[in-house]
Amino acid sequence: MDNAIIKKDILLNLSVEDGGFDFSTSIADAMAKAETELVVLNETVDSIKGLKPDCDKLDYILATSSGTLCGIIDIFLVGKPGESPLGNITDKWFVARTIDFAKLCDPEKKNFDSLDSALRFLEKKFKVPYDQTGLGDAGKTIFDLTAKNHHFKSLAHNPSLLGLFFSILDQFSNTSHFVTDGQLVSLQQADEKWELRGGNIPSKLFCGFANWIGHLISDVSGSSSSAAKGNRGTGLPSPLWTWTNDIIAIKAKLGLSVTETDKAMNELALNIFEKGYDIRFQTAQAIPVFLNELLVRLIYAIRRLFRYFSEIPKTERSFALMWKKCEPFSNATVKRMLTVAHGTFCLVDVGDAVGRSLIAGGGTFNAVEFVLRFNVVGVGRFAISLYGETRRAISYNHAKKEFDFASKETVIISNYIEGLKILAHQYDDHHLLMFISDFEKSDAYIEAFGKSVTLAEVRNVPVNRILKSKPDIDKYFGGK
Repeated sequence: MDNAIIKKDILLNLSVEDGGFDFSTSIADAMAKAETELVVLNETVDSIKGLKPDCDKLDYILATSSGTLCGIIDIFLVGKPGESPLGNITDKWFVARTIDFAKLCDPEKKNFDSLDSALRFLEKKFKVPYDQTGLGDAGKTIFDLTAKNHHFKSLAHNPSLLGLFFSILDQFSNTSHFVTDGQLVSLQQADEKWELRGGNIPSKLFCGFANWIGHLISDVSGSSSSAAKGNRGTGLPSPLWTWTNDIIAIKAKLGLSVTETDKAMNELALNIFEKGYDIRFQTAQAIPVFLNELLVRLIYAIRRLFRYFSEIPKTERSFALMWKKCEPFSNATVKRMLTVAHGTFCLVDVGDAVGRSLIAGGGTFNAVEFVLRFNVVGVGRFAISLYGETRRAISYNHAKKEFDFASKETVIISNYIEGLKILAHQYDDHHLLMFISDFEKSDAYIEAFGKSVTLAEVRNVPVNRILKSKPDIDKYFGGK
């Protein structure tokens, strides 16, 4: 290539709008566009970077410690039904809520002084046709339907969508559906005195739904007869185990055969329910899981809060910036810590459940003992964390090329902006550009043209193309 000097023009734009003048340089325009592009690139980099956790060793240690601590709480304070200090607390909480609900539904505002009186009121107010506790001696022998297990076997007593469906169906048709020995049994004309309130279909649906909710609450702490005897009573089955009934009911309606596995799982769920594993105990199991969640998020926020005050100068601190640095909800780092904490919790819980099941079985695995101590809420929460980790990993791998490109382009744009700043400083002719305001003054033509001529010379405009006076401008625009 020859040693020829390549010259590039620096364009100046002069426009008139609303009687005023607007003047800009290509340097300023390039600077503005580059800074806008840099903002977009930084947002892209930050969004992709946010998919990858930034945990240090102390984060992992604290998350593991939280999971271990809550696992120990689960072992000694939750345990299994009948031996659960936290279970006793949740039982009392449900008793109090049942009495509160009875007071809410009583128009006479009676003072229910005991669970027994509240349950008698609710059982009478929210009567349903599917509340059979037995079918006589023959029925008990054939269907094994008793006061101890009918809340589980009766589909309408299941706190699930399928339970709601069968409750509405039974109330409309005066029937009772229950599952026993892997079969779906339907009783016709279950209650001769039954009549669903409501003058039309919508009102009957509303009454049926209200009856379902009210009757479930009346059964959540046992029956009035068990409460009168001072017994815990059988509550409602856990929503996490009623699926064993749902499978059998759905297969029966579709004409599909029920497998031995379906029957075995249903029998296992029934056994643990009869031993006290109901929705009250399931709530007790959720307490250490929730505590683990709370501790990890609190640990994350406190650590980042100390880091914020140590790294950010006092003059630059703000609540918005502090929340961005410390909020423990929507970032990949705290979610990774939660995965570690809940995984540790499950290891501790499963280890204890396996050990206790082997002891209870005399060296052989006792499935009922294992399930009674197995915290299914913790496993469910851990599964959610694993699902989130998988999604973030897939999203990051898909966006990694875009991230690498955006990172490199950010460096290029930053260097480009620095070069523009140097160029703008070299062409620091702001005082010469004051001729814009002079154009707006009717008696300042000579001074304005003098500045424009000087500016043109600085910008290396060829001498023969510089308009040095107003007559030159008039001739130029007049076509002469």
